[in-house]
Amino acid sequence: MKKDIDIPKVEGVGIAIVKENEYEEVDLMAYIINFNNYDLKNVMISSKGYGRQDDRKVKTSSFSHFREELKAQSTEALEPISEEVLGLNNEFFVTYYVDGVIHDKKFVFLPEAIQPENFITIKLLNKEGVLIK
Repeated sequence: MKKDIDIPKVEGVGIAIVKENEYEEVDLMAYIINFNNYDLKNVMISSKGYGRQDDRKVKTSSFSHFREELKAQSTEALEPISEEVLGLNNEFFVTYYVDGVIHDKKFVFLPEAIQPENFITIKLLNKEGVLIK
């Protein structure tokens, strides 16, 4: 039965955590990016952090974000990333529709990923950060 289910491949969508210069009180910000040449509809993003700190399990609150539409070749700010969660896995689960077909993908930033030595220039944002596609 599983072989009969068509699971579309997610392409051209990414999550970036970037060094933020726009907001004084925010150092890092998470963004969703649509690199595709088509719009995404009913975009739902759930985020959470989890892992170990000081030899104990830690789990952050979960956040949900909804965008009715994410235009082609565009970005949307999602949430600030505080220093307290940088030592955790930061997970973003993205679900959206293209031509009435649901797509979903999990993006996980490992604790060691969000480091300045891993930053690249993300052209659609014109900012430095870490990108997962």
